[in-house]
Amino acid sequence: MRPLLLCAALGTGGSVQTTSAQTIRPAPIPPVTSPGQVQPVAPGTRPAPVLATLRLAPAVPGVQKVEVLSNGFVKAAHALILLPAREATAPRALTLATQSVLGAFRADPALIEVDVSVYRKEKYQGFGGPLPLLTLSVPRARQPTFQAALQAGNYERVWIQSGAATPEPELTPLQELERLPVFFGTQAELLFQRLTQATSQTRGGVRGGLLFKGTPTRRQVALTVDDVPHPLYFPLVLDALQRAGARATFFVIGRNAQAYPYFVQDMVRGGHEVANHTFHHVRLPKLSDAQITAELKRTNELLTRLSGQPVRYFRPPGGQYSARVLKIAEGLGLTTVFWTDDPGDFQNPGVETVEARFARSLRPGGIILLHDNAPDGLAALPDLLKVARERGYTIDTAGALTR
Repeated sequence: MRPLLLCAALGTGGSVQTTSAQTIRPAPIPPVTSPGQVQPVAPGTRPAPVLATLRLAPAVPGVQKVEVLSNGFVKAAHALILLPAREATAPRALTLATQSVLGAFRADPALIEVDVSVYRKEKYQGFGGPLPLLTLSVPRARQPTFQAALQAGNYERVWIQSGAATPEPELTPLQELERLPVFFGTQAELLFQRLTQATSQTRGGVRGGLLFKGTPTRRQVALTVDDVPHPLYFPLVLDALQRAGARATFFVIGRNAQAYPYFVQDMVRGGHEVANHTFHHVRLPKLSDAQITAELKRTNELLTRLSGQPVRYFRPPGGQYSARVLKIAEGLGLTTVFWTDDPGDFQNPGVETVEARFARSLRPGGIILLHDNAPDGLAALPDLLKVARERGYTIDTAGALTR
């Protein structure tokens, strides 16, 4: 007899909600293609705002756009370069990336950082698709010296894809949002999850390898940011946190960390916590044990190598998990972390809506969910941090909630 497959959304208040699409039905774990998802760009309830752009003079060949964004205090820029196959070499990519950095700083000397991503034109499928050929990051303080460091081969904020491009599986843009944790499993497994969550909501702390909430007796909340790092948004998120003296847990997509490794090191220098969000941002319950293990283990190993620290926390993309996912995560030394406060920044509801939802849900032991690459979340972040401080909350990492 085949096992029952149960899909249910676990509410953050200890209740369990089900929909007509989330019913008990006899089914094996469905077959899937190789893991791999394009990171979404805020599908949302309204279109994402159009970002400002810079015009480089002289123009740099291959530059598609140079986008500029502010966190309310400072601005950063990101240049996208697409190279045809005949020009897609590391030396050519580095030359054009360098010219783009210099041109962006000339166009707007107030920028705190310029980042560049160079892709093979024929392979480009947007951010989160096949990896870039080269990435480069130049903070304003490094502008006078980065060219000499590049020539000497000791500039640490450049990444070049080694060897031939690795074949990628067929990728489909992911449109699902992290709304509520969703559990896949049998009735007995679901009942156990309900009990675990209800206990966590009352008492807080890690239970059964999961963290739904911190202790309700301390005026302390965890700030968590998913889908990190994005080369335009992430430097601005770090800047906003530094100004507020706040620390966060960053749930990192492995393939993003691979292409922008220097951002992981920036996290550590800022006192933040580096956590696992799978390698390809893929939904895990439909994968085999071997695929789940590979998604988590590969990310753990990469983040540990880049940060010099063990990875202790994990969040499943979309909040979708199962008993198999939990068992594999625990076997790799990972605690699975969910959230209590989702202001919906990835839906583009408007900055005021994000702020109002956050303020309404702020509670001791809470876990706040924001996303990298979400304009409304970035714009709201300074005010979110200010509101929490004014109400007497300490803003810290998920790990701090467990201590």
